[in-house]
Amino acid sequence: MSGQDTAITEVTVLLAAAHAGDPGAWDRIYARLYRDFHRIAQAQVRRYGDRAFSPTSLVSEAWLRLAGSAAAASNRQHLTALLARAMRYALLDEARQRLADKRGGRDAAGALEDAAGVASPLTQLLALDQALDRLTALDARLGRVVELRYFGGCGEEEIARLHAVDVRTVRRDWRRARAFLLRQLGDTDLAI
Repeated sequence: MSGQDTAITEVTVLLAAAHAGDPGAWDRIYARLYRDFHRIAQAQVRRYGDRAFSPTSLVSEAWLRLAGSAAAASNRQHLTALLARAMRYALLDEARQRLADKRGGRDAAGALEDAAGVASPLTQLLALDQALDRLTALDARLGRVVELRYFGGCGEEEIARLHAVDVRTVRRDWRRARAFLLRQLGDTDLAI
């Protein structure tokens, strides 16, 4: 059994313990997965600039959001999918708040775009979210692939395991989803 398989099994056992009422199981799950979650959060923070969350605060915020739905997680992959969604919504709420602050005059810049007319990373995040919602309405699996890869930092193999499909299917789904999002977003600096 590989190290990753051992970690997956360990988290699945801890999830079963949490479901059985072990009060310390969630703390052990958090401790076991914190480094992975922090790595994902670092990528998100780099993507949206240093004014958004710190990686540590993003992990904490996402974990708190996850508290209600984490009980439904049956394995590590499912928990990772739930965390990806929690990070997505934490980032979106932060983006909305910052943009509302700009519109309210509390930010000297006061505009959604910089002087060159380029949309800010936070504005691009909101546009991506809207495009992702449209994609999910058309094909839910494509939407989940984007959410797991883009917001959850999952690789193709992990997404394939989570969806019980072949890696080639995930690659094909990613290409279709990415093409759709790029068409929806038009000219953007957002790396998809």
